[in-house]
Amino acid sequence: MWNSSVCCAFEYPILDKLLPPILIVEFIFGLTGNIFALWMFAFHMENWKSNSVYLAQMTVADSMVLFFMPFRADYYIRGQDWIFGDAFCRMMLFLLTANRAASISFLTAVAVDRYLKIVHPLHRLNRMNLSYTMWVSAGLWAMVLLMSSQLLGSAHFFSLGNRIQCESFNICFDNRPFSVWYSAFYVIQFCVSGSIIIFCTACITWQLKTKTMDTTGKVKRAVYFIFIVALIFFICFLPSTVSRISVLILKVWYQECSHFNDANLAFYTSVCFTYLNSMLNPLVYYFSTPAFSGTIQKIFRRFTEQKEEVTS
Repeated sequence: MWNSSVCCAFEYPILDKLLPPILIVEFIFGLTGNIFALWMFAFHMENWKSNSVYLAQMTVADSMVLFFMPFRADYYIRGQDWIFGDAFCRMMLFLLTANRAASISFLTAVAVDRYLKIVHPLHRLNRMNLSYTMWVSAGLWAMVLLMSSQLLGSAHFFSLGNRIQCESFNICFDNRPFSVWYSAFYVIQFCVSGSIIIFCTACITWQLKTKTMDTTGKVKRAVYFIFIVALIFFICFLPSTVSRISVLILKVWYQECSHFNDANLAFYTSVCFTYLNSMLNPLVYYFSTPAFSGTIQKIFRRFTEQKEEVTS
């Protein structure tokens, strides 16, 4: 652990052993799932709807950020030593941060879209064309890029012995405006989006139980879909948000690095759940439309039939 008058840098050998295999697994399965999703969106999506547009945005964001997972794994294999230079460090941290914000934003968007379609089917927003959806997507991307772009404008290197750390989150005591705003945005975005997703999930579930609707068709599928969205959202983003809040609370009481060792370790461990989002998002695509699940089932049946023919 290193202490200065401004910021802290920590050394965690356990992360060097724990994180690389997790990141590699997330890279392999996440990239496979998202490439398949891109293929589906490009060649098998006949009728584009608003939620399809939002999910396609998530697929692009996930695919881009997954290419940086091997570099992040290499960073921990080397004992938190970044060897790829300042510019590449900034780009990686920017994309990791933007991906988190984009995933939260578009998961919220698809939850609201399902809520309007099921709970308020006659609402005028449901009659909006795809150009309206594209404007909403553009607005969400503008917010994501605006909130994350500051990571491109400043260095994120910390020297610790003969190693260079590359981290987007550092515990500093100088209360820089960007650092305060970035931490606030990190927490506020989760809390606002989480509240919206909980509300949409509760309303759709209540609609299924109280209304005489087709419980074996579209509404039932919508319930499965919204539950998957909520589950992935809280699994991936709740742990890191809680650990980030704990650091903010500790900063009210303490100004020495020694008090933040465990909280900082908890944060960087929980960030793995954030990376997990890119691997789990294909589950959202699977339940989003029959086109996805139907194609996967056809591929599985063909594979099974071919295997049976070979064995027979």
